[in-house]
Amino acid sequence: MSPNKNLHDWVKLAHSPSQIERLEAFFGGHGYALHRHDTYAIGRTLSGVQRFNYRGSRRNSLPGGTIVLHPDEVHDGEAGTEAGFRYRMIYIEPALIQKIVGGKPLPFIPGGLSDDPRLFAAAQPLLRAMDDPFETLEEEDALYDLAQTLAVVGGQRHPRRVYDYQAAERAREYIHTCFDENITLERLSEISGRDRWSLSRDFRALFGTSPYRYVTLRRLKHCRRLMLSGGNLADIAIDAGFSDQSHMTRQFIRNVGVPPGRWLRFIKGG
Repeated sequence: MSPNKNLHDWVKLAHSPSQIERLEAFFGGHGYALHRHDTYAIGRTLSGVQRFNYRGSRRNSLPGGTIVLHPDEVHDGEAGTEAGFRYRMIYIEPALIQKIVGGKPLPFIPGGLSDDPRLFAAAQPLLRAMDDPFETLEEEDALYDLAQTLAVVGGQRHPRRVYDYQAAERAREYIHTCFDENITLERLSEISGRDRWSLSRDFRALFGTSPYRYVTLRRLKHCRRLMLSGGNLADIAIDAGFSDQSHMTRQFIRNVGVPPGRWLRFIKGG
């Protein structure tokens, strides 16, 4: 399908204080190249057909369903018709879900799309307009309901296995503090008190991605924040812990789906 050149792509972020990231966007054709998040991406198509590749298959999201992309799963995004598509999405850190499900493996919706009315209802309070803020307790109640509903709808039966949540959480907190440094698995093992490979296994199960990718995405989040403040890309890359601007750009495309400049134009409406 050729993009409709008469349609103007746009992205709008919610700027009110919140524990989650929220956006609403419209794309007339191609949206994002293949990329991945270290968060859940949960959303709803508001109009049109939202087409994306996910876990080896092409999916088409229509209004009325719920998109649930698991952390660390590669996907892209484009319009399924010449009319383009509009959608809202929330991005929830697995650590937030973990605080609710209590050290169990993360809930998983296999196909990336669900027509379950329970999930539609649970996600709805968080998928509100970008200029509509949350009260703190309201948001926490909605997150609790959504996490529990994801677990029920996912319905996975996990083998009995002991996960050291506290050790993995110590490693995660260290990453947040020192993401701009050269972090090794050996160092995370020392911080957590857990051997390297057990920690790596637990981290993936509990937070949905590997320690390395978690570090990379913390760096990219820091880059996006500095870019919005008008910083120089070369300086931002070094400040975030990348070797240079090219290194940052490669990771930006791989993990966000667009180059830094295009992302910034989306956000600023240019």
